Amino acid sequence: MHMNSAPHLLTEDRAEYERILDDALRNAHDRPDLAGIGQRLNTEQLRTMALNATALISAAAAAEYDHFVKVREESRTPTAVSAINSVLTPAGDDAEAGPGAGVGVVVTVLAPVLAGTAAVIFLLVGYILKMLDPSPSIADPLLAAGWFFGAVTAIGILAAAIGLLVTALRNSSTQVQAQEPGGELPDEVARAREAWRHALLERGIMPFLRDALADPSADPVSGVPPHHVSRIPKVGYSGPEFSSPSEGGSGPRPTFTSPDFTSPEFGGPEHQPD
Repeated sequence: MHMNSAPHLLTEDRAEYERILDDALRNAHDRPDLAGIGQRLNTEQLRTMALNATALISAAAAAEYDHFVKVREESRTPTAVSAINSVLTPAGDDAEAGPGAGVGVVVTVLAPVLAGTAAVIFLLVGYILKMLDPSPSIADPLLAAGWFFGAVTAIGILAAAIGLLVTALRNSSTQVQAQEPGGELPDEVARAREAWRHALLERGIMPFLRDALADPSADPVSGVPPHHVSRIPKVGYSGPEFSSPSEGGSGPRPTFTSPDFTSPEFGGPEHQPD
């Protein structure tokens, strides 16, 4: 028993598979081998059959698809890592500042929060004391401290906003430089994608459509022309091959004899078993 793995398309690539299939059906009039579309099977029936046989058709371009997925994942990994690093540590010369850069980020984030909390507490207590008659002498210092921390809060929020804006501009400029002109995929990923598309079309979709049109027993409901299955690698498990008794050599068949059983001998009372 052996197993052949089927190249199940990732969710993000299923739409691309359908686009390639639709383009092939839309341009079928340019291919003489697909001239039979509409006589026995129409375009929609062929499309349904090809969608039902996605795993079988994709197996024809398994090597190209595996390479495309691998290259695409490798191209995405540095971007994700750099994005995380840009959030955790400043970019450029600031990254060489050592632990002080991390302390600066913490202070920038916590300063507005702490100052705002202190401002609310001092102002609230100060105005409550101010309502008393006579008001305690500590009310005015509390109000002054509250307004001071309020000003610190505003300055901290403004500084944090400026820092976020600078970081966003710096990261956007870095991202633009890392991308290819016109926002296209990197060259290696684009080549791998095009190789998979070509292999999927020429070795998978087109042979499937030709076989479906040429096979009179092709059933659009089942989705796979019978003799097309033998031309595409099998998917799943294949059981061992068994031959019927009439096949193979005509050697002697084994015979079985029942064992001989003898009943115990019984005698009279003088022959009782020990």
